Amino acid sequence: MTELTGTLWVAGGGALGAYCRFQISAWFAAWFGKGFPYGTLFVNVLGSFIMGLLVGAIRMDAVPFIPWHDFIGEGFLGALTTFSTFSMDTFAAFRDGQPGKAVTNVVVNMVLCLCGTAFGFFLMVQ
Repeated sequence: MTELTGTLWVAGGGALGAYCRFQISAWFAAWFGKGFPYGTLFVNVLGSFIMGLLVGAIRMDAVPFIPWHDFIGEGFLGALTTFSTFSMDTFAAFRDGQPGKAVTNVVVNMVLCLCGTAFGFFLMVQ
């Protein structure tokens, strides 16, 4: 695969991931309000789960590393998940005098994302 082809796989996956993140975040905000960043939490946990599935599938030779790692791992999941938004939401909670909300956001994101990755991986390698 050429460098241009790899770049196109990443760009295509990124465009799809960004679109999905925007839609998912908008849906969560409409349903649950903006009191807690549920949309960001959901896309991060979902992305972690999908990454676990992808890495497990590649390890089991169920899918080839290239182009799937480029399209899904680098592109789609890179745009779907959002560490910068997670960081901003946490900072905003601290700034607004809501340290409990900030700490809850950190703990819930870390625990659920790690569990999502592990669950996806173990589903694929079992």
